[in-house]
Amino acid sequence: MFLTEEQQAILNGSKGETMAKVMESVVRYGELFGAEKLIPVTSKYNHLVTSFGLKALGPVYDLFNKLIEDGAISQQKFSVDPRPCDPNVPKNFIQDIIFNKIMYSKQDFYEGQLKSLGLMDDNAFTCACYMDEVGNKPAKGEVLSWAESSAVVYANSVLGAKVNRNSGIIDIMQSIVGYVPYFGLVTDEGRKATWVVEIKTTKKPEAQLLGSAIGMKVMEDVPYIKGLDKWLGTELDDAACTYLKDFGAATASNGAVGLYHVENLTPDAVEQGEKLITKDAKVYVIDDAELQRVYDSYPVMWKNKDAKPKLCFMGCPHMSLEQLKTWTDKVENGLKEAGNKKVLIPTVFTAAPAVIKEFEKTPYAARLKACGVIVSYICPLMYMNNPLCGKMPVITSSNKLRTYTTARYYTDDEILVQITKGGN
Repeated sequence: MFLTEEQQAILNGSKGETMAKVMESVVRYGELFGAEKLIPVTSKYNHLVTSFGLKALGPVYDLFNKLIEDGAISQQKFSVDPRPCDPNVPKNFIQDIIFNKIMYSKQDFYEGQLKSLGLMDDNAFTCACYMDEVGNKPAKGEVLSWAESSAVVYANSVLGAKVNRNSGIIDIMQSIVGYVPYFGLVTDEGRKATWVVEIKTTKKPEAQLLGSAIGMKVMEDVPYIKGLDKWLGTELDDAACTYLKDFGAATASNGAVGLYHVENLTPDAVEQGEKLITKDAKVYVIDDAELQRVYDSYPVMWKNKDAKPKLCFMGCPHMSLEQLKTWTDKVENGLKEAGNKKVLIPTVFTAAPAVIKEFEKTPYAARLKACGVIVSYICPLMYMNNPLCGKMPVITSSNKLRTYTTARYYTDDEILVQITKGGN
């Protein structure tokens, strides 16, 4: 790898032994992927994936202590993924003990380390850091050092920023030295599409289901999607961005997509059109039957497949302000039609703390609470990692949560029926 004089000096120890080791880690990471050089991080903020104070992460705490002691802190303030626990989310006494005494017993300590390393503020815990309310929305073309698959794919695709699918810890190391290796999705060639996906459905495809289908088909490749603008339009308004948030999260978790292009809609596709498509690109046609096939392929991980759901999670990734408002209307109308006053299944809508704060300023918040729905900043995935919670029959419309846990997937419409009217 070619290094500038400044980069080589850091590697040689000009800023101390710890910074030299951090630089060496970044260089080795780049060499593994064939990077020929390092390029500067240009965004104002970073985003880290590791937000949970698991007792088992002793080496991470030791590493962070060393970084803090030697002044090797992030050159950017950063947000971080959601907190793993929220006292307002339903759990029994034993589950609570496992959460706070066994699994996440180092949470307060770890959050103290994050503050010392450069955490934006106490509320900067969300997987949807790009929400306007959070304040970590990069500009088009900016080079990032993010981790968190759903945030990375959104930044690349919807915002037109440049970032690879980084892992935990390498995200903070790149931010400390201020450089990322030049390979993959930060290069022009790496952003070209090797798949053309043709949408031929008779109605607007479910975002999570469509993302799942594409992710499982193209895996880590870049798809160029044709026909979706018919259903989303050609403007990145709130509705389109919300759809792409959930769609992208499914492509990234059910596959390993870090970037997609939507014809006539996403920034790169609007600017470059079919020039983004490689000559040997494969074609994947998605119609109603294909989406049904994908839906039917999902395994049910519950011990009793006919069990009555005990909990419903919505918001993985975190919901937007518009989603919270829209779902308030949906839940109210569903309950009214069924003659019920409150949801029939304990239901948790998750969102970023900053989004929740804005939501609470609206009349929607009291209305949703009256329906019996809990609004939380929690990470549903971290909740489900509790072995006792993992045994519960939990339902969700998140394909990310379905993929990583035992939660059972239903479409948004099916979820609404279950929580307001009952039945499977």
